[in-house]
Amino acid sequence: MLAACYTASTFSSEKEPKPIPDPVMSITQHKGTFNGQRMSFTAKAGETPLKDKDGDVTAHIFSMSYIKDNVKDSATRPVSFIFNGGPGSASVWLHMGVFGPKKIVIPSDAEDDGAAPFSLLDNPDTVLDVTDLVFIDPVGTGFSRVVGEGENKDYWGVKEDAKSIAQFIRIWLRENGRWNSPKFIGGESYGTTRSAALIEELEGRWDDVSINGILLISTILDFTIDTYDQGNEMPYMVQLPTMAATAWYHKQVNTELSLEEWVEAARQFALREYAPALLLGPALQGQERDAIKRKLAHFTGLSETYLERANLRVHFQRFNKELLREEGVALGRLDSRFKGEEYDNAGEYPETDPSFYGIDGSYTAALNHWVREGLQFNPDREYTIIGGVTQWNWSLNGEGRRQPYLNVAPYIGKAMRGNKDLRVFNAAGYYDFATPLLGAEYALQRNGIDPERVTYKYYEAGHMMYIHHPSFAQFLIDVREFILAR
Repeated sequence: MLAACYTASTFSSEKEPKPIPDPVMSITQHKGTFNGQRMSFTAKAGETPLKDKDGDVTAHIFSMSYIKDNVKDSATRPVSFIFNGGPGSASVWLHMGVFGPKKIVIPSDAEDDGAAPFSLLDNPDTVLDVTDLVFIDPVGTGFSRVVGEGENKDYWGVKEDAKSIAQFIRIWLRENGRWNSPKFIGGESYGTTRSAALIEELEGRWDDVSINGILLISTILDFTIDTYDQGNEMPYMVQLPTMAATAWYHKQVNTELSLEEWVEAARQFALREYAPALLLGPALQGQERDAIKRKLAHFTGLSETYLERANLRVHFQRFNKELLREEGVALGRLDSRFKGEEYDNAGEYPETDPSFYGIDGSYTAALNHWVREGLQFNPDREYTIIGGVTQWNWSLNGEGRRQPYLNVAPYIGKAMRGNKDLRVFNAAGYYDFATPLLGAEYALQRNGIDPERVTYKYYEAGHMMYIHHPSFAQFLIDVREFILAR
């Protein structure tokens, strides 16, 4: 008979610690001409370890930094930290679409991007002439991931995410000797939510990282505008100017007004007539109701019969299906200039978003080609564009669920009261149903935010206004002016 042989570890209930891979960094040298200025710059593509309160490494954040060489005084050279949204999106869109030294060029007028090869070109318009750029991929996006004993839940939430990005920024400033540089943070879509939560983490402590400016691109700060719960009238009001712009673009309205004039007329109707009418509920009757219905049809291009059936309240996805139903196409959510053919023309909502599948292939190819070939960071794993984050803690108070009234705009107001130099740049596309322009105005024009320090800019495109070539050029002019105005 063989005797069983046991070691102490056989009965141990302790788990073997997970190995923590060493962070990898690729540093390459480049030259380019940006805004007419010839310059050399260093690109750093790699991982930054994040630690928990016990000092253990629990995540690696992947970032791509572009830093101007031979700067005599870094206190005169701004640095901008850029990210996208989702939550769960990598920074690919702002990186390859508008801000980075390379850009993907796709059709300007809402056409599908097709298949490879795509046009990846130098970006002479980038603001790298006036600011260093750091593109950040939050945990679960890009190449960023938890390591060791780290858990996704420690990073996937409004507060958790902001804390991790704040930790990364503090590390980056220390490692690159940039504590006294002017600092900007900026994001797109949920990235604007992140910006507001992040400003609280950076400036809400005794050891502040004071920020010079926030770039809000396609803004969502107050989530009541995106909550179509029965009884909440806010989404219908804030979406109306975007519906009007969309109907104008597709020539479904009768007007000689310019786009800007038409949207302003719709804005005033939404605020001064439509919103009060919605609040009246069933008390809106007779001629008063007919007048509102008539004006609503005038601005949206929808029939009065349809509007009556919808009780004067049209979800934007219903609008995107209904406006060009006779043509058998539905419109995009991110950019309502895009039209998509539908299998079921009788459906209530679009099958999918043609303004997303019309661009995703080109951006995926461009990012992987540039990072793996140009920046020489080429790990044996996939770069997660979007979709890697599966759960999100929407609570600001730790309850783990979206609060009935989720609004991060007060963080910006608070930061402005404590920082007299903090300014805000708000960029909105006229054809953006994901983050409608009036929703941004609604959040920024209250909540203690100083209106004198907010710059509003509007573009004849959608959520990612920079895919429209004229808007791309104007957007970078506007951002450059904002940074230089410090």
